Amino acid sequence: MRLVLVGPPGSGKGTQAERLVQRFGLTAIGTGAMFRDAIARDTAMGRQVRPMMDQGLLVPDPIVNDVVAELFRSSARPERFVMDGYPRTYSQAVAFDALLHLEYLALDAVVNLAIDDDEVVRRISGRRCCSNPECGVCFHSMARPPKVAGQCDVCGHPLLQRDDDNEETIRRRLGEFHKNTNDLLAHYRKQNLVDDIAATDPPDVIFQNILAALARRAPKSYEPS
Repeated sequence: MRLVLVGPPGSGKGTQAERLVQRFGLTAIGTGAMFRDAIARDTAMGRQVRPMMDQGLLVPDPIVNDVVAELFRSSARPERFVMDGYPRTYSQAVAFDALLHLEYLALDAVVNLAIDDDEVVRRISGRRCCSNPECGVCFHSMARPPKVAGQCDVCGHPLLQRDDDNEETIRRRLGEFHKNTNDLLAHYRKQNLVDDIAATDPPDVIFQNILAALARRAPKSYEPS
């Protein structure tokens, strides 16, 4: 199984990717996590992309494509995966199609998590994430508060609001998302790969709706590994 999750920041892509990993034994691939790790480790790439991410801007396609291509061309290439946040532009989708073709792989489905902007702002502005880069677990002041305010339940490190989680930056990120997503989804709709799923339901309901959509495509292909 090879899936792409599409949705604005705060739509729950990470949560659903984690559930798909647990259910089907997939590899989760998130470019956002890759870049945040590079920033935390202060690598050359991290220093290059940090100003863009702090301003809510998209990292240029060539950089993102190179990061993904490096993974898929390595000895650790995943055979069964769920992409969380990539591709997010039409040109990235075209580059990813070409990369998969060269690696003799093909996508099975693209899950589009639909949600309105105001709900995204409410979700993200209340998010606080662990400051420990080896943990990175996120909580929410209303939906998933930590047991001790300001402290990670898992490792005890302080919880912080990411630089790109304030409302102004969120709105800018949403503008960038909408500017690019229509062409991206149109590209995949032409391939009959897109399943639209409402992302305003509880996570359990969203996951069941994803499973139902995947089962309609190829029931035997979506049995747990």
